[in-house]
Amino acid sequence: MDDKLAELMKTVQTLKDRQDILDCIQRECRARDRQDEAQITACWWEDGVDEHGPVITRAAEYAAKANMGHKMNFHMTSHNITNHICELDGDTAYCESYVIGGLFWLDDKTTTIAFGRYLDQMERRHGEWRMLTRKCTIEMTGDTDPRWVYSNNVKGFLKARWDGKDPSYERPYRASTAGLRW
Repeated sequence: MDDKLAELMKTVQTLKDRQDILDCIQRECRARDRQDEAQITACWWEDGVDEHGPVITRAAEYAAKANMGHKMNFHMTSHNITNHICELDGDTAYCESYVIGGLFWLDDKTTTIAFGRYLDQMERRHGEWRMLTRKCTIEMTGDTDPRWVYSNNVKGFLKARWDGKDPSYERPYRASTAGLRW
């Protein structure tokens, strides 16, 4: 019975680690879509590094740099994690997460959907999982026009915001006709 209990405890710890890791990756994506510098930074270890294309950025500068790049080019972004693989090796994890990014350009004429992957090396320190290294791939993109968001089909829907007034920060959630709307 002791062996079965030990095996069960090991399995539960593995499942918890995997969930904590995925939660961190998803929190970081959500924080970038909200331009929330504090939340982005909280997902990284201080000595972490991000590789987006040819640019390597230290974790301490990453949030501000990523936010500035998004604000300079887009009205809004949407980072969506799909397939996720996680290989645990003690206090280190190697993850491959597919990401679909929606990019609504400032020209009001183009929306790009980009498909790629995040290759993350995560570390657990003091019981907490955070990112240490991220490498970003791009596999393909597709462009479309954003006319639909300006149509009567969308009129009155809430708009996302890049600040603390985004509806996702509201607690508790309440039905209301207030807020920034299409």
